[in-house]
Amino acid sequence: MSTILEKIAAIEAEMARTQKNKATAGHLGLLKARLAKLRRELITPKGGGGGTGEGFDVAKTGDARVGFVGFPSVGKSTLLSNLAGVYSEVAAYEFTTLTTVPGCIKYKGAKIQLLDLPGIIEGAKDGKGRGRQVIAVARTCSLIFLCLDVLKPLVHKRLIEHELEGFGLRLNKQPPNIYFKKKDKGGINLNCMVPQSELDSDTVKSILSEYKIHNADVTLKYDATSDDLIDVVEGNRIYIPCIYLLNKIDQISIEELDVIYKIPHCVPISAHHRWNFDDLLEKMWEYLKLVRIYTKPKGQLPDYNSPVVLHSEHTSVEDFCNKLHRSIAKEFKYALVWGSSVKHQPQKVGLDHVLCDEDVVQIVKKV
Repeated sequence: MSTILEKIAAIEAEMARTQKNKATAGHLGLLKARLAKLRRELITPKGGGGGTGEGFDVAKTGDARVGFVGFPSVGKSTLLSNLAGVYSEVAAYEFTTLTTVPGCIKYKGAKIQLLDLPGIIEGAKDGKGRGRQVIAVARTCSLIFLCLDVLKPLVHKRLIEHELEGFGLRLNKQPPNIYFKKKDKGGINLNCMVPQSELDSDTVKSILSEYKIHNADVTLKYDATSDDLIDVVEGNRIYIPCIYLLNKIDQISIEELDVIYKIPHCVPISAHHRWNFDDLLEKMWEYLKLVRIYTKPKGQLPDYNSPVVLHSEHTSVEDFCNKLHRSIAKEFKYALVWGSSVKHQPQKVGLDHVLCDEDVVQIVKKV
């Protein structure tokens, strides 16, 4: 393991030494690709699987999963205790939480699992302080709460983002709009739809040759960087929405709070005094992008207490049927829908109809 870490340190040192200009762009791209490969080896070591450890991961329950990530002693456990009513040990020393502590809250009819993860430290992506297990659990979440201390500088935010990015997590970003496909012959075929400031044919070839790819189609649909291309080639990057929680606002002035409110993706809270929790939950709902669908048995009123919760990318009637039970889609005849996704109330629809939030659905089966 140390040899991989030494190689990573050597490459980072060489990148720091190298001047950035057009002549060195290809060389820097090559170094970035090598770095990404070494990082991947660090995440998934070669050879047989190791021991199971102490069981960091927790069984997934509910409609969505939110992970609390942050340095030690920023108030993650206090927040979980006050939000979900679950006891997570709280004390005045660092690293109080040593394994994942799960909790569950019900918000707008959806069950949301909250995970209090142990604090991570600088160098977590290289395996320091059990950071790799923590970030591996964070990869499985639908949303990440990055807990920060208001009194400590924003350098902490950059450090944690750097740790998570080194592990293949991309916060509040969209996947790069790059088309990439390997082929058997024909060399590297590069198409640029817009002028590129960083990538040219030689840089792309040097990055792909590091991955032993010599025949591929690459289409750049925007002004991309070499990091974007490496993300697409690696293919193991995870794009997760993230909310920055600035905790301990009871210790700052109102003027400072006004400034903090202007930071994007940010919610100031006080976990101890339970201040601003409603704003936090509202923002969480907005970032999770969940859609509630109410069921209506024939001849009865809709059941508004327990909606079927779908993700906004999968909201067809077929997805709704599969969420209820796999066999329903096979016996499906048509569905009656009331709500904003249809013109008439009710309207007959098929399996491919896309539902909106808070629609009411009644399914009619084949006899």
